[in-house]
Order: sequence, then C-alpha cells, then structure tokens
Amino acid sequence: MLQVELVERCKANDRKAQMDLYRKYAEGMFCVAMRFLGNEHDAEDILQESFVKAFQRIEQYRGEVSFGAWLKRIVVNGSIDFLKTKKMNSIALNEGYMRVADEQEDWTVSDGVSLDKVKQAINRLPEKYRYVVQLFLVEGYDHNEIAEILNITETTSRTRLLRGKGYIKEMLKDKSYGTGS
Repeated sequence: MLQVELVERCKANDRKAQMDLYRKYAEGMFCVAMRFLGNEHDAEDILQESFVKAFQRIEQYRGEVSFGAWLKRIVVNGSIDFLKTKKMNSIALNEGYMRVADEQEDWTVSDGVSLDKVKQAINRLPEKYRYVVQLFLVEGYDHNEIAEILNITETTSRTRLLRGKGYIKEMLKDKSYGTGS
C-alpha cells in the first residue's frame, strides 16, 4: 500500500493503517531517538510519544515532505525536549563574539581516529553544540531547519557548528597524541 493511502486512512482513524505506519517507521525512528538519547528506555518512550503525537496531529500533515521526514522532526523535537527537561541548568555563552561557521570547512580526522571516538567526542560536547552538530552531520538538516527546530538563528546554528567542530577536533587531537583522558 502506498504511503499516501496509509496516511489518508490514518486521518480517518484507521487503527490497522496506524499499525502499518508504525511498523514501517518504528525501527528507523528508534535509531534517531537513540542517537540523541543513548538510552534504549528513553528512546522507546520518545518513540511511543512521537507516534502518539503524530497520530493526534496527522491532520496537520500536508504532504509537503515525506511522512518519514515529518515524523523524524517530531522524534528529534521530542528527543531534544526530553534532554532539555533532564538538564535545565546550562550556561549560555555570548555567541556574538564567535565567528560564523562555514559547513564547507574540512571535517576530516586523522586515519587513526575511529568512528566510535568521533561519536564519543560528539556525545561529550556541551548540549547546545552537540544538538547542532548532530542535527547537521548525523541527521542531515541544514541551518535553516536547525534554527527552526532549536528556535535559534541560522547564524547561531552556524556558530555552534563551528564551535562544536573545534571542540571535537581538540578532543580527538588530545587522544591521538596520548595526552587526553
């Protein structure tokens, strides 16, 4: 059955169609939530909440993007909201003094650095940088979309991307020379 037909049946509150959409997207959306949360139980909770929210708001889905992209945004926002409530105490930097990131800059790392080390470095970033880096590099959002999701300006998104990349490079450089923790 076509995705458009499934969505239309879901709009008519067809439970079988809802289960079909759930089966089609649950695994991929779980992976998205896991990339943000790193905890299976939290990711499962966010996944369930996201599907409930999607089915409650399915009338708002207009087909301008694929259903998967629309659902992914709900999962990403749910994951970020969960993390924000978990860590309410964060210190804001005055980012007006930072230069704007150019996403075309070099993102390569030395050959001796494994993907796991890169992931660990991303996970150790302060959350405001981690969210932008993850949304840009892992989820593939552009700065306009990141700005909308995080309720920041595009300039702030670019700046946080640059700053996050700088932190990652420093963490990986320390590891490669054996001077890091």
